[in-house]
Amino acid sequence: MDELGFVRSTPAETGTPGYDPRDLLKLYIYGYFYQVRSSRKLARECKCNVEVMWLLNKLTPDFRTISDFRKNNKKAITKVFKEFNKFCMGLKLFSKSYISIDGSKFKAVNAKDNNLTLSKLDDR
Repeated sequence: MDELGFVRSTPAETGTPGYDPRDLLKLYIYGYFYQVRSSRKLARECKCNVEVMWLLNKLTPDFRTISDFRKNNKKAITKVFKEFNKFCMGLKLFSKSYISIDGSKFKAVNAKDNNLTLSKLDDR
């Protein structure tokens, strides 16, 4: 985790130990897969959802901790996803080819910046 650049918080002498970045990364990936983007909703999932309780060994970070983890480790999280993509490409699970669907509208989870038009595809 240190090689990827994750920052581990250092508490004051009177504070409790910080959360392991691996646990917070698991929570972030869980939120990504289940479309839970809000730090407050993820914090609520830690207390209510049995899957998340199992995943994090019953840790219950508050929303501020989750939010700060995202903010402080943005580059490291990006590196994790890039390494995962390289791993999948090495296993030939997917390639760098593009798929374009002509004129059809499909419901998808995607940011507006990632939506591609024909001209954007030609530029790439």
